[in-house]
Amino acid sequence: MTISDRFTEAGAFHGKAAKPPSSAGESEVWDLPVRLCHWTLAAAFLGAFLTNRLGVSYFKYHVWCGYAVIVLVAFRILWGFAGTYHAQFRHFLCGPVTTLRYAAQLVRGRPRLYLGHNPLGAWMVVFLLGGLALQAVTGLFGNDDIFNTGPLVGYVSHDTSLRLTSLHRHLFYWLAAAVAVHVLAVAAHRLAGHAGLVGAMVTGRKQGWHREAAGRLSSSRIWRAILLAIAVAGALAFVVQHAPAPLDDIF
Repeated sequence: MTISDRFTEAGAFHGKAAKPPSSAGESEVWDLPVRLCHWTLAAAFLGAFLTNRLGVSYFKYHVWCGYAVIVLVAFRILWGFAGTYHAQFRHFLCGPVTTLRYAAQLVRGRPRLYLGHNPLGAWMVVFLLGGLALQAVTGLFGNDDIFNTGPLVGYVSHDTSLRLTSLHRHLFYWLAAAVAVHVLAVAAHRLAGHAGLVGAMVTGRKQGWHREAAGRLSSSRIWRAILLAIAVAGALAFVVQHAPAPLDDIF
């Protein structure tokens, strides 16, 4: 039994057809913190890319985009334990058997429908969060060996900083590929005639689902999210402010 094998609790639709019945209602799925985190994280990732491409004079803004990514990813991970029903990892992560079964159904064109993340989408969330975290954190220790250094470069040796910079640079291409797959999957989902996922991530609602579906959103837990975000941002600010300066004879 995997985390979300009990489809009725996870909000899966058990009908034979790929589409939910037309008589189904509309359910609130994604809370406001999840939606804000999703779109601001996308903006921060794009901003980091653009400020990097614009050159060394935009390095300060590149670093700030990296800070935003770290705070947002850390918040989303914590929200995966403290958030609302469909935001919690235990309610959407599946084991390998369920995920492979879903993939096989998808290839046959008759996948089960999920009110929250489907199994493949759930693991894409984990991959993106982990990849973005690694990308942003390695950037804190990086340097271009000419003008700019990351805010935490004083914690590591010059050689280690260069290795982390290389990892930071190459990891971007893997993340860009994953984002492309994510966007294509959302588009394919729409072309297959299912309810739009982009609209659901804007409004928080999914059409075509019975209102009695498990995990129906009743509150976004806004104050809990605000306090959690402040705590994460404060922790990062503390670490950055108390980081040792790089040695002059190294950089």
